[in-house]
Amino acid sequence: MSRARVALIHGVGLDATMWAPLREYLEPEYDVQVLELLGHGSREAAPEGLTLADLAADVAERLEPGTHVAGFSLGALVAQHLARFRPDLVASLVCVGSVCDRTAQEHAAVMMRLNSAASDFPATVEASIRRWYPDGSPVTAEQVEATREVLLRNDPRSFLACYRVFATADAEMAPELPRIAVPSHAVTGELDPGSTPAMSARLAAAIPGCTYSVIKGARHMMPVERPQELAKTLTAFFKEHPHVH
Repeated sequence: MSRARVALIHGVGLDATMWAPLREYLEPEYDVQVLELLGHGSREAAPEGLTLADLAADVAERLEPGTHVAGFSLGALVAQHLARFRPDLVASLVCVGSVCDRTAQEHAAVMMRLNSAASDFPATVEASIRRWYPDGSPVTAEQVEATREVLLRNDPRSFLACYRVFATADAEMAPELPRIAVPSHAVTGELDPGSTPAMSARLAAAIPGCTYSVIKGARHMMPVERPQELAKTLTAFFKEHPHVH
């Protein structure tokens, strides 16, 4: 019997390497596919005016029907778009550290970060590192440095095109969430300041039948910081919703 397929979609400014700690826990059981978004990793630069639909269409070309799709941050918005408009490809949807229908205040905060990235990209990278891995974080210095290097390798224009999607596409997805019909779960970190537990609750309330969970003491970068707990959450959910060929 073939193993169930899981596709992992990273967040803005990151690449396939962010999933390495989590894959160790998933790969014995699942056929794991790591998908890089336009403008990231080994992919071509993202064009100015890029949309969420563009990112999702690009991922759709590489997905096989009946794949469990787990997206992180921007990747979660892409995964939601796929679940809504290409449900044939998505056996189930997991949104990891996802934003959802930001309030006016939350929108203003992310637009400030977008403007900062446009004016001083290296400072934006350092701000992200401090937010994700504060003093006392269980993440090793090597992992922190690896994340920093991935972020700094971004082409700033390409990064901005993708960050603009991250900053605005939650408003575009909000009216579509009630039309998602695949089994769905939202999970975030208790201490995530940008993709808060309240947002995951909002997401779960918007998608019919969506469940949600919060990883205690975790911040945004759960796949790096708490891979074992996140893997347990994903595995339990996928097992509840096996894909029927």
